[in-house]
Amino acid sequence: MHNYHFVVASQSFLFNQEPIEEILRERTNYYKNSNKEIDFWFVLNSSFSDDLKKSMKLNIPDKPLAAIVSLDKQFIQWLKLRIVFVQTGTFSSKSLFLPESI
Repeated sequence: MHNYHFVVASQSFLFNQEPIEEILRERTNYYKNSNKEIDFWFVLNSSFSDDLKKSMKLNIPDKPLAAIVSLDKQFIQWLKLRIVFVQTGTFSSKSLFLPESI
């Protein structure tokens, strides 16, 4: 069983008010320099967002949603502190998370 952690916010917020591209680029470079396998995904998949809405009480006014999903709980906690206006959560799955929108 894989445990996944995520932050979720409106796409508008992440794209227009936060330097999300820079944050993820820096994280990707850190993983490459450390010879670590990438264990996070930026998800724009609407069906994933719909599943989140059904399973959690999300208080996000703008639609559509975007999420950053990771196996690394500390990374998600750091993102919550860095971005602030996001919601966090966890879910488990028997298979590796590979959304179509990557």
